Amino acid sequence: MADVTQLIHEYLRHNKKFPHVFCPGCGHGIVLGSLIRSVHALQLPKDDVVVVAGIGCSGRMAVYVDFNTVHTTHGRALTFATGIKMANPRLKVICVMGDGDALSIGGNHLIHAARRNIGVTALVLNNMIYGMTGGQCSPATPQGNTSMTTPHGSLEQPFDAVELVSAAGANYVARGTSFHANMLDRLITDAIQHPGFSMVEALSPCPTQYGRKNKFRDAVSMYEWLKKNTVKLENRKEDDTRIPIGVFRALDRPGLEDRYAELKASLRAKGRA
Repeated sequence: MADVTQLIHEYLRHNKKFPHVFCPGCGHGIVLGSLIRSVHALQLPKDDVVVVAGIGCSGRMAVYVDFNTVHTTHGRALTFATGIKMANPRLKVICVMGDGDALSIGGNHLIHAARRNIGVTALVLNNMIYGMTGGQCSPATPQGNTSMTTPHGSLEQPFDAVELVSAAGANYVARGTSFHANMLDRLITDAIQHPGFSMVEALSPCPTQYGRKNKFRDAVSMYEWLKKNTVKLENRKEDDTRIPIGVFRALDRPGLEDRYAELKASLRAKGRA
């Protein structure tokens, strides 16, 4: 493991509004650390990495990291990421989104990126709420939980991002948490080097907008909740109601960019391109 100071100086832009905007106790900083450690572990040249982010608390990650970065419009991060990967398949394209960004306004793009199996890694930071814009209910807010737009509790069933993306056809699908940081490092590392579309959902506490409205006394209690209410997939029993974490799907099918390259080569060989 590299020295923390070395990683900070090598991978962060120090002229970009530090200290960061994340609230005390927010899990997003831990996920950012996992992303940096994963890139470092794979020894990827920074010029070969592209981080694309949408709007929201998680979108600030594209501002802080010293890679090729694009800070895009709300819900459209995956469309930009798809275009970048198709234009230059050798790049490692990582798309950072929140649960609202990925599952609400960007939900259709998430489904079709998985269906196409494009070689992009989607990192979905799920804090179960719209954190930056006032604490509204998101597609991942658990049923019965409180938000600014559901003061008496949400009546809607939330999306399960893992099931959604698996059903849509992604190659690699995993879930981790910001409490299980070492495990999250491994999941992101695996996802980046996996062919085709990969998604890692990272459960990331929001003490300010979600925790206060749902009777968590402080940020520590939210991490204690994650520890108590999650279970590794291989240890889960049939009647276990805890949230499973781990790798749910790992296939080796070629990505869209690889299939496109094969088609182009075939047509050129026939004199048709």
